[in-house]
Amino acid sequence: MVPSALADVQLGGDVLEIGPGDGITTDLLRAKLPRITALEIHPPTAKRLAARLRGTNVTVIEGDATAMPLPDGRFSGVISLHVLHHVPSAELQDKVFREVWRVLAPGGVFVAIDSVDFKSLRMKLIHIGDSIAPVNPDTVASRLDAAGFSENRVETNPYAFRFIARRPLAERQAAAN
Repeated sequence: MVPSALADVQLGGDVLEIGPGDGITTDLLRAKLPRITALEIHPPTAKRLAARLRGTNVTVIEGDATAMPLPDGRFSGVISLHVLHHVPSAELQDKVFREVWRVLAPGGVFVAIDSVDFKSLRMKLIHIGDSIAPVNPDTVASRLDAAGFSENRVETNPYAFRFIARRPLAERQAAAN
């Protein structure tokens, strides 16, 4: 999953990972990226992950991706791996998109992979007790556009989709004038 997420994408030197959970993907990402901030909503999971990754290039922060406790324009890249369908509604997912745009530096990139197959027995078993709100890959580009992103690209297969979106650079030039 991590190699396909990062194929043809440069996230830069200061990356936010949304929803690291127990840190399986974080472990793979931290070998490839200089600095990661991992934003985890579940307090006990965030505490365990922070303790395990203390002294590494990863900083774990407890928080909600719909209202990130992070400064504007800080990150060169944001990555979300099979997390967005856990955000319980399209409205809250759109709030996540706006928050990602806010914390990304102009020119920064947002990459996400998420599932599309929630009807298989395997996916039903994996998600017992979870709240699931599948993200429609056919509408995600327009939703990202509404949040302010540009260069939105969506790639799908029978099991998942990946999108790449960029916060426009033009803002940096406008802000400088």
